[in-house]
Amino acid sequence: MTEASPARNVFFVGVDVDSMGGSQRVLHTLAQGMGERGHRVELIGIRPSAEPFPYNATRAYRHATLYPPAAAPKPPVRTVGDRLSLARRSDARRARAARDHARAEMQRKLSAVDDGYIVFGSPWAVDWVMPLEWRHLKGIGQYHESFAQARRSANLGLIRRHYPALEQTLVLSEGDAVEFVNQRLPNVRVMPNPLPFYPDERAPLDTLRIGAVGRLDPIKRYDRMIEAFARARAGEGSGRGGAGREGWELHLFGDGPLENELRMKAEDLGVADQVVLRGTVKDMAAAYRELSVVAISSEREGRPMALAEAAACGVPCVSFDVSGGVRELVDDGVTGTLVPPADVAGLAAAFGELMDDAELRRRYGAAGREHVARLSLPEVLDRWDAVFAEIER
Repeated sequence: MTEASPARNVFFVGVDVDSMGGSQRVLHTLAQGMGERGHRVELIGIRPSAEPFPYNATRAYRHATLYPPAAAPKPPVRTVGDRLSLARRSDARRARAARDHARAEMQRKLSAVDDGYIVFGSPWAVDWVMPLEWRHLKGIGQYHESFAQARRSANLGLIRRHYPALEQTLVLSEGDAVEFVNQRLPNVRVMPNPLPFYPDERAPLDTLRIGAVGRLDPIKRYDRMIEAFARARAGEGSGRGGAGREGWELHLFGDGPLENELRMKAEDLGVADQVVLRGTVKDMAAAYRELSVVAISSEREGRPMALAEAAACGVPCVSFDVSGGVRELVDDGVTGTLVPPADVAGLAAAFGELMDDAELRRRYGAAGREHVARLSLPEVLDRWDAVFAEIER
């Protein structure tokens, strides 16, 4: 801890902070890094995760979840009698009691310190905390997605309502910053997400595996990725058939509701044996080292951590061009390949190019690693300390 960076009380607050996801990983990474620098940090999840991921086995920060684990779901309400039943009324009372207990616990935590910061991981976290007494703390609002995502959801309304009352709004890209400023949001600045690791050695890129990291949710459109992989493996667009691509596999890291549907998709396309669903893994740096290409096929993304983490490991990236954050992480033709959104044929062609050219994979991987070096945790923490110091001036 340097003299210019005194120890501070810092609360990170999110709705669900423990699921396997990019924003959750960022919150745990920041909390760990700030804790190791000597700040007094607590990461608070409002609601528990249905599938908690074991971030940071040895933590330099406190961690809490305000609501208890969810009870088993009840049968749907079908009649007036159901709605007025004693059981339903009892459930409603328990829900109110859980909410009141969660708010009281949050208030207790915030009131236990005289000063410091409360960093909101999402607009919904701000909305939940706003009624409490926390004005003795300085508020910072993060937004981990793109402006385009905010505009298509209730997030933009919540940001416009609550974030002007905060000391600072932190977004992920210069393009997003311009858009939010145009919404008359004050005190907007760009704050990149930090890398949780930056390995000493690059991935060997010789495994003949394309990979993706993230929950198996509809927004990720892994069905398109599987189709593009099947086309590329069959040699589509190569002019030489599938020669040299038979050994390639597609590995998907993560759990989620679409697992069976994606298995069926792979079977329908004749690549069931080549599409491997790996589930949740604890050592993501090791997982990236297993891959020769990392891909994003999502409908929407902000600044996906998978692209930054893969690049840190020296793995080239292919992604649909869905946001300014993606474009900042993938320098098209230098560190990887960007493909027009939803262009499955283009994604297949990008896969095929990297499948066929080991030297191109190595060149993209080396350039990508250099490109994201500025996102190392110490550099991003320095930027956070600069934000704190500026607010305090």
